[in-house]
Amino acid sequence: MDSQLGELPDKLGIEIVDASPDHYVGRMPVEGNRQAFGRLHGGATMALGETLGSLAADAYAATRHRIAVGVDVNATHHLGVRHGYVTATARPLHLGERLTTHEVAVEDDAGRRVATVRITNMLLDRGEE
Repeated sequence: MDSQLGELPDKLGIEIVDASPDHYVGRMPVEGNRQAFGRLHGGATMALGETLGSLAADAYAATRHRIAVGVDVNATHHLGVRHGYVTATARPLHLGERLTTHEVAVEDDAGRRVATVRITNMLLDRGEE
């Protein structure tokens, strides 16, 4: 686990596996992140997507000497998962001067789409936060 991610990502077991200017990839175990019916908790999926999308937005913001803060996040849950890992890949949909939007595809170990998360971040000048 990467303690630089913060307390919640650490508790969920989120780890970054790849990062570049055009994508961020991370994964999270299903075990320990399930709801009462034994499936991956939707809130954990949202936290994974928000973490990856925010990291990608912040990396872009840093190239403009700004920081990224989330202003909207939503998800569509497509498939329930009971075991293994889910892997999330964040890719930009829009990279502007004041806003970014990333789509985060969350897949199970078989490569099936589990959820789609979309996050929009506002870019603030340092000290404006």
